[in-house]
Parts: sequence; structure tokens; C-alpha cells
Amino acid sequence: MNALARVLQEIKADVAAARDRDPAAQGVSTFEILTSWAGVQALLAHRVAHALRGAGVTLAPRAIAYLSRAITGVEIHPAARIGGEFFIDHGSGVVIGETAEIGERVTLYQGVTLGGTGFQRGKRHPTLGDNVTVGSGAKLLGPIAVGDGAKIGANTVVVEDVPPGSTVIGNPGHPVRVEGRRVEGPDADWIHLPDPIAEAIKALSTRIAEVERRLAELDGGGAGKDEEGKDEIRPRTGRSPAGG
Repeated sequence: MNALARVLQEIKADVAAARDRDPAAQGVSTFEILTSWAGVQALLAHRVAHALRGAGVTLAPRAIAYLSRAITGVEIHPAARIGGEFFIDHGSGVVIGETAEIGERVTLYQGVTLGGTGFQRGKRHPTLGDNVTVGSGAKLLGPIAVGDGAKIGANTVVVEDVPPGSTVIGNPGHPVRVEGRRVEGPDADWIHLPDPIAEAIKALSTRIAEVERRLAELDGGGAGKDEEGKDEIRPRTGRSPAGG
């Protein structure tokens, strides 16, 4: 009975999280969310399967997980540990491995994988802290730790630990800064994050221009070729097309 009460409390918190973080859920009844939101349904099934597994039931947890994957497109191993107020937006393609651990108030978008990197036994899946956001298509692989409040950009591949409060993008993923400061806030502006490749090209372009200028001075040709008219690599600015 205690396990059932705990599961009901967790489901209630999960529905509240969906209503809080999904704009499409505003004004939608709890019944409609439970019957129409694939991410919520997958999590509901996992809560039941996880409780049954903890009670020593053998076949039912895996059967529930299998049916849930077939219906929702979300695969969560019954042994995965998931905290309260968890939300999977859209849900399709999400995979959460057996030894994954997820903290409180975590948000995953579609296509996220919390997977392993080999055939080793024991702890082999990621551990996510509290208030973590993982963008669509991101792959977190291996027994890495993602610190509280971290944000993982869309399609990022993370194979190393992520510091708390950082924003990680790229392949392999690495923390980034905007204007020398960490990206902060509950909802990161994914559109205007810096492009590490463009930043590297910009740095090389600046260095080459400086070398050309010095060579021109040594040759007695003045300051070298006029820089006017050259295209400059600039970070994306303006209103986000995603509504941010």
C-alpha cells in the first residue's frame, strides 16, 4: 500500500510538471493529459513497472516496459531510477537505460538517449542531477554525471561529466559561454548559442589577417589589403524563430 501511495503521488507530480512545462497543456484536464501525452503515459507505466520490480515481481515489469515502448515510442528500463516532476516532451525516440538515474524536475525532449558505451556490467548509464534540461536528439553515453541545473543542447553527444549550471553543446559536447558568461535561466536560448566551429574559424581568420598585415609592412606595402568588404563571422542575433 505504501508503494501504491508513493506511485500515485509521483504520477500527480508528473502531471503537474507536464502542465507547467508544456505550453500545449495549458487548460487541459488531468484525464486528457494522462490519455493523450505519450511522455506522461510512458512515465506512468515506468512508475508502476519500477514499483513491481522493487517488490520482487519478475516478468510483469519488463512486459509493461515493452508494451509502453510499443504504444508511446519511449523505452525506459524498469530498473532506471527517476525522481519527481519528471517531464518528457513529445517523447518519441527517448531511451533510458537500466542504470540511469534522474533527479528532480528534469526535462527531456524527443530523441534523447541515456545509454551505455559498451558491454561492461555495473553502472554504465548517465546520472542526471536536479533541474537538468536535455535538448532533442542529445545522446548522453556512459556512467557520466550531469550536474544540477545543467542544460544539454539539441543533438549534443556527451561522454564526459558535465559541471553544474553549465550549458553543453557540440560533438563531443563541451560547456560554452556567451559573452564570457555561462548561459543561465530556466529555458536556454538554443537558437543563439555560440557556434564553436564558427568561433574557431573567426579566430584563425583574425590571426591570418594580422600575419598578412605584418608581412605587408615588412615588404613596404603599407597596411596590406583593405579589410572593408570582407564578410565577418558574427553570432546569430535577433528574435529567436523558436519564440525565445
